[in-house]
Amino acid sequence: MKNTLSVIIPTFNEENYLEKAIRSVRFADEIIVVDSFSTDKTVEIAEKYNCIITQRKFDNFSNQKNHALTFATCDWVLFVDADERIPYALRAEIEDAIHNGKHAGYKLNFPHFYMNRFLYNHSDNVLRLVKRANCRFEGLVHEKLIIDGSVGQLKNPVLHFTYKSLDHYISKKDSYAWFQAEQMLKKGKSATYFHLAFKPFYRFFSSYILRRGFMDGIPGLTVATINAYGVFSRYVKLMLLQRGLK
Repeated sequence: MKNTLSVIIPTFNEENYLEKAIRSVRFADEIIVVDSFSTDKTVEIAEKYNCIITQRKFDNFSNQKNHALTFATCDWVLFVDADERIPYALRAEIEDAIHNGKHAGYKLNFPHFYMNRFLYNHSDNVLRLVKRANCRFEGLVHEKLIIDGSVGQLKNPVLHFTYKSLDHYISKKDSYAWFQAEQMLKKGKSATYFHLAFKPFYRFFSSYILRRGFMDGIPGLTVATINAYGVFSRYVKLMLLQRGLK
């Protein structure tokens, strides 16, 4: 019996990206768009492709995706962002995995796209394709997908158009930093001047040296620098929260 596939796409004002994302996953049995009340043509585009549409006020990433999961009816679920594309080679891997795979979930590879090039030394392997039964998200930002069973790895990369501009990249880091700081505060963690000095330095070192970001040229240096800034911003915001200054 053929296994079926649901695709979930979270959106907010993604009219410039959504259509290509939907077209890249039209091999799925159903496409669910969970929208945070967009004010552009995002919903209109989703309707054009007969997607299942649910709108929910955004509070955090886990709740948004868990809400969308309640609308999924297929055996497997693939989570895709509006700025991501599933190329044909990866589509073939996904179809093979859901029909013949040995695991309950699969990680996909995401090389960053910045300054008009893919940065293959700045890539992440993220669990995105899972059996629907008993899966759920936890965490406010960089949410974690929880499943029952083993996890495999697909080889072909997702085309991820990560950052629209330098300003968008920095603002994205800042918005994530607030979520991360709030999560750390709830866990009883605190920020010190040591964290402000050491943690950003280590993130730059890890991104640029250990992960070979230097091989990606100026874009690699830029990404490593902004990643370090994101860590610095997180601990500054945690310090502000500790002192009740937000």
